[in-house]
Amino acid sequence: MLLLAPALLAVFFPAGDTQDAFQGPISFYVIQISSFVNNTWVKYQGSGWLGDLQIHGWDGDSGTAIFLKPWSKGNFSNEEVSEVVELFRVYVFAFIREMTAHVNTLQLEYPFEVQGIGGCELHSGGVMVSFLRGALGGLDFVSFKNSSCVPAPEGGSRAQKVCTLLSRYQDIFYIVEKLLYETCPRYLLGVLEAGKADLQRQVKPEAWLSSNPGHGSGRLQLVCHVSGFHPKPVWVMWMRGEQEQPETQRGDVLPNADETWYLQVTLDVAAEEAAGLSCRVKHSSLGGQDIVLHWGRSISSGWIILAIIVSCLIFSLCFALWFFRRLSYEDIL
Repeated sequence: MLLLAPALLAVFFPAGDTQDAFQGPISFYVIQISSFVNNTWVKYQGSGWLGDLQIHGWDGDSGTAIFLKPWSKGNFSNEEVSEVVELFRVYVFAFIREMTAHVNTLQLEYPFEVQGIGGCELHSGGVMVSFLRGALGGLDFVSFKNSSCVPAPEGGSRAQKVCTLLSRYQDIFYIVEKLLYETCPRYLLGVLEAGKADLQRQVKPEAWLSSNPGHGSGRLQLVCHVSGFHPKPVWVMWMRGEQEQPETQRGDVLPNADETWYLQVTLDVAAEEAAGLSCRVKHSSLGGQDIVLHWGRSISSGWIILAIIVSCLIFSLCFALWFFRRLSYEDIL
């Protein structure tokens, strides 16, 4: 199946859909965060991600995986899923036990936190790259390369001690190697196939403009809001005619509750220079028809609806007056 990765990738995401659905290579990875409060209290958090989309959680009480999407199991059978979940359950228990047992050896002081990330990444051409890294308190600590533990320079002597300690457990290295280089690539290709419809979903963005006081007297901060779009990649820029404004400030692309995205792009200008500016939005769902909003010309949908309602009321009132006058005239006759 791995040898067929380039062909499968073309089938799953034809005509550039891969680039639209994901920024850069496509990866599946598991994140673990273990907070050691004291020698009897450890908080463990685990999650599985396809790119920036979370598709798995971890129930710490029952020690089992939570599948957040109907296709989160990929093409794995229930038996295969159970085996992998059981392997993670054993790993979590063993990891917490060993870390607690070697707190003094590693010269650690409570409370401390260990983070880990491991998975595989599919690059263009079907090249698959696996990775596993660990951090202590947010700093790189160790990594797994070529079936061996590699201490990070930031980890110092403690990282070296961890790698020395792990070298005694060759069975662990065998399991890690199997998960990284066999299980993960097969799962990644399977979940891309199973979730194809969801991953290729196209939702058009909505855009509107607003303003805030700028930095300094007589200045405006123009804000272009873009929301409700999927997939995540989007291009938004303040323009003057066809000229991009290099001072445009792009915020973070944030998730909405319905798994679409939101972005805010700002431009700080002198108030008298705001006329003639526009916000341009490019997104794969628009089919090449960019959204262009001109500053000073845009009218919110709320005002449009209000204007229609008022016009209808005025028309109804005029009609009612005409009708009653006609009735009164006929009565007189």
